Amino acid sequence: MGRKKTSPISKPAGTLTVGIDLGDKYSYYSVLDQAGEIVEEGRIRTTPDAFRVHFGSCEAMRIAIETGTHSTWVNELLLSVGHEVFVANTRDIPSISESNSKSDPNDAEKLARLARLDPKLLHPIQHRSLEAQGDLTLLRARAKLVDVRTTFINTVRSTVKCLGHRLPKCDADSFHKQCKDGIPACVEQILTPLLNLIEQVSKQIFSYDKSVEDLCRTKYPQTATLRSVPGVGPITSLTFVLTIADKDRFTRSRDLGSYLGLRPKRAQSGERDPQLRITKAGDTYMRKILIQSAQYILGPFSPDSALRRWGLTLASRGGASAKRRAIVAVARKLAVLLHRIWVTGQRFRPFPELPVAADINA
Repeated sequence: MGRKKTSPISKPAGTLTVGIDLGDKYSYYSVLDQAGEIVEEGRIRTTPDAFRVHFGSCEAMRIAIETGTHSTWVNELLLSVGHEVFVANTRDIPSISESNSKSDPNDAEKLARLARLDPKLLHPIQHRSLEAQGDLTLLRARAKLVDVRTTFINTVRSTVKCLGHRLPKCDADSFHKQCKDGIPACVEQILTPLLNLIEQVSKQIFSYDKSVEDLCRTKYPQTATLRSVPGVGPITSLTFVLTIADKDRFTRSRDLGSYLGLRPKRAQSGERDPQLRITKAGDTYMRKILIQSAQYILGPFSPDSALRRWGLTLASRGGASAKRRAIVAVARKLAVLLHRIWVTGQRFRPFPELPVAADINA
């Protein structure tokens, strides 16, 4: 099998298929001709300039890249210079993710061969735009600060408890004020810097919250309708819109459950069909937000609705495990419901007519 390396690629349009294994510093590529023979392979730096020089001057090709840190901008760049690009979800490609001879050049060749045979074998994903990715970064930065603040608060509380004291119950936003006077004198000098950090983090979270509200109002007005659902605020609605990106990409709303990893795994064989955990595929942060909203819907402060009653019925079937399954089930139906509201433009109805309820809660 002949192999050669040239730079940049220059071949007739429609005759080549390329697989690229994206690395942090270098990316490996493999080029196949119409007969499936490798005509070129090598590596290039994982930078916009290197990719533009290498792939910008050649004719249109079919290119498969793997999803990862760099796949968003690489996808945008390759599309902008006229190539057909597929972003492969390698998690669903066992020949790559579970290979016993895994290497970057081998992965690049496998991506090229799968793309040449049938792009559907790549289980391709659709990236959101760079602008939407930037807006979603705001939400994820806020989430990271919330996690950091929680860690600080737990550290302060546990330290004080070890000394035989207890700090008063309060929300995280007011913790630095409400608990300052409860710090024992023996550790006051040590814990005061943590309280100051908690105060600063809370101020930044508040600033992020204002930015999220501004985005909802100015750039994503469709979030207003989604927020008619109890437990769905600006964070959940904006995250949902940015994660899905295009409401028309799903022909059936119920497909959202699988897309967001809220569908149970299945390993049916013959008469054996065991109950398994959810797949946890898709966007982890979106799934976490939906779970939090579902917990509110099933909590004591949520208004009555058909969705809440359905979830409480599931939770009442026994034990903590039933409650956990009910939360996941409500989160899955909430995703379906939010998509239907987005598509139809109708506000949430706690007790819709039966035909509509059957469609939304399917």
